[in-house]
Amino acid sequence: MAHCPCYLPTRLEELRCWGQFGREEIPFKITGLFVTQYKLDFMTVEQLEAFRLQFITHYNDTYDYFQSAKEALEGGCKWIQLRMKGATSGLIEEMALRIQPLCKEKGAVFLIDNEVEICRKIGADGVHLGRLDMPPAEARKLLGTGFIIGSTCNTYDDIFAIKDEVDYIGCGPFRFTATKEKLAPVLGLDGYRSIVWDCRSQGINLPIVAIGGITEADIPGILNAGANGIALSGAILNAGNPAKKTREIIEIIQK
Repeated sequence: MAHCPCYLPTRLEELRCWGQFGREEIPFKITGLFVTQYKLDFMTVEQLEAFRLQFITHYNDTYDYFQSAKEALEGGCKWIQLRMKGATSGLIEEMALRIQPLCKEKGAVFLIDNEVEICRKIGADGVHLGRLDMPPAEARKLLGTGFIIGSTCNTYDDIFAIKDEVDYIGCGPFRFTATKEKLAPVLGLDGYRSIVWDCRSQGINLPIVAIGGITEADIPGILNAGANGIALSGAILNAGNPAKKTREIIEIIQK
């Protein structure tokens, strides 16, 4: 995959940088092609496209972590984040080594939650850091260039504090989710509109993926509020057919 230049022009209708803010909230009308610029130091064009749907591994009575990732990949998801909260580093590395080949086979991005050392050791595509995990600047020192670093944020101030140290923002939670401990205040659609507006108006053009308790029905509204991608776990895993549900969600995102 060829790396894109530092700044990648994108279409509003494709990546929904600003979202649909009504005419009274934005001082000019957006029509047709609206060009913005993303600062992409460590992401390729293909990875940015994959960013639009991210699957965060989980488990239930039917699927374990490995099977959950496999189902999402079979459905066409191109961005997998291995998240095994509470598991030992040894178990996480073992699972990462099982999932990583599947991602390579499908041409998917593979990130590991929190485990910077494992990411570096096995050569994963990157790491996602929670608000209470290792600071992004420290992770970058350990990983160097060539790795994607994302971080969870809940407010514009959170984003501003790390804007020069990460490649994307995981913004949430959208609503309450049982898969997340120590949950930050929920954002809802108004929260996303406000954060995206504050970021873009201040020249912070990092891609933003919405996370936390999102259902299939929520997706159009969240994208219209300005998010560039959607991160899902239970909405896919708990479907009767996770691979089929993944395909259906991709269709919604691509509309």
